[in-house]
Amino acid sequence: MSDAHTGPATILAPDDTVTVVLRKSRGRQVRYPATVERDDGAHAVVRAPWAGPPVRDFGFVRFESGDVFTEHYWRDRWFSVKEVRGPDGGLKGWYCDVTRPAAVAQGTLTTWDLELDLWVSPDRSAVLRLDEDEFAESGLPESEPETAARARRALDELERLAREGGFDALLS
Repeated sequence: MSDAHTGPATILAPDDTVTVVLRKSRGRQVRYPATVERDDGAHAVVRAPWAGPPVRDFGFVRFESGDVFTEHYWRDRWFSVKEVRGPDGGLKGWYCDVTRPAAVAQGTLTTWDLELDLWVSPDRSAVLRLDEDEFAESGLPESEPETAARARRALDELERLAREGGFDALLS
């Protein structure tokens, strides 16, 4: 799959509902509704409540019912960034997925999870690379070496932005 796009981008309208589809390895996928905040044709921002189990404890953060995710997707970048806030509005941090560039069509925003993730704590003191074992086990490095190389570069870019204070400009 190429990250090149032809023709005009489908622009999502503010306040519309879109279905976010996160395609994962082995044919799995996660689907949930989100409300469009904004979309400039390259960078789409949606907001959605936590769509997973009632509580998911990663050790470094807990996602739970009532959490709100402001999700940033790009059609020209190999990652997405999800700002996570608790029910009280307090910032829990940012969960970043390395993905193929997002595709938008017919009320659906789709990304393909490449198994590499990054967690950034609210004060940015903790920047954790996650799931590198899952990435290796996915077979992607062997089956699609160029895609795997792009994924590693995207993770490196996310980590650099998080450590050097580039998140604010990225997410604006």
